[in-house]
Amino acid sequence: MSSNPSTVRIGIIGVGNCARALLEGISYYTVHPEDTTGLCHPAIGAYGPADVVPVAAWDVDAEKVGRPLWDARAAGQNLDVGIPQDALKPIADGVTVSRAPALDGAGRKYRERITVAQPLGNWTPQEEAARIRAEVRDAGVQVLVNYLPVGSQEATEWWAQVALDTGCAFVNNIPVFIARNPEWRERFREAGLPLIGDDIKSQLGATYVHRVLARAFSDRGITLTRTYQLNVGGNMDFYNMLEADRLATKRESKSGAVTDAYAGHLDPGNVHIGPSDYVAFLGDTKKAFIRCEGRGFAGAPIEMELQLTVPDSPNSAGIVIDAVRIAKTALDREEPDVDAWASAWLFKAPPRPVAQESDMQARRNIDAWLDEV
Repeated sequence: MSSNPSTVRIGIIGVGNCARALLEGISYYTVHPEDTTGLCHPAIGAYGPADVVPVAAWDVDAEKVGRPLWDARAAGQNLDVGIPQDALKPIADGVTVSRAPALDGAGRKYRERITVAQPLGNWTPQEEAARIRAEVRDAGVQVLVNYLPVGSQEATEWWAQVALDTGCAFVNNIPVFIARNPEWRERFREAGLPLIGDDIKSQLGATYVHRVLARAFSDRGITLTRTYQLNVGGNMDFYNMLEADRLATKRESKSGAVTDAYAGHLDPGNVHIGPSDYVAFLGDTKKAFIRCEGRGFAGAPIEMELQLTVPDSPNSAGIVIDAVRIAKTALDREEPDVDAWASAWLFKAPPRPVAQESDMQARRNIDAWLDEV
């Protein structure tokens, strides 16, 4: 894939609420280039947020397939994500949402709410894969961004293969282990392509805050004995996660992100972390309830409770906007190995060799790389 030095050309896999927040964020910073509110990095390499250009998108929802991407962002079960609409202008002109293969991407709960678009024809799996690869190439996609629903193991692996076949970087925002999987990492290494993931760590979300608390316990000599993190929300992500058999990797990712941040031993039986319930009236608002119990000086008990309320999808987009720009900069420099540090900083389940690094150390390494000429 040839690299256009002026833009970051992304293809979006799954046009849900998180994709909506990313699109609206790109629009916001295009209209307001002087405003750096909410950005970890106003510039990454040569790219500001307005230089991220959506050039292709795929979904399975019949209410989105065939529609202009800007219109599809607000179609179907997508919710208002809290970004003021009067501050935006349409972007992604000429981009139409194409039909993706369903595979395991639309689970039982999802199908209660959406109608899966009919196949375009009597395609064989090989023909459909060839069609998607052609769409990626024709659009000039440089970074594929995976926003499939939690539990989409087969579909995520399918799209990771598309990235390899078409010479694209792959940003995996969901808890399917691709960047953490040594076999997938080696395949992307051999291709010279960045692989960043897995499972996005929101800008100021429950996982990040919980990690800070866990590390504070160990840094200050406090033994963390028990902890939980309960999360509720009202968007399709939470509705999909009512299907319990899609949650194994989600629980592993969230729990591991917290226990990796704690320097001591924490009995797995004393850790409970994960999505808890769907509360429709919350919409795209997520509420997290975090509790930490420990023992301090001479065994004195310490308890801490925290409630966090955040807009779920923009909280994700604030990190994805950095991930895609790092991926493109790594392509430009032909330095894909930086993806491990990017994953450690931005994602819950990065490759094992960097999983226990602190968020700040990972960021320092990324910033040092960005400062290189």
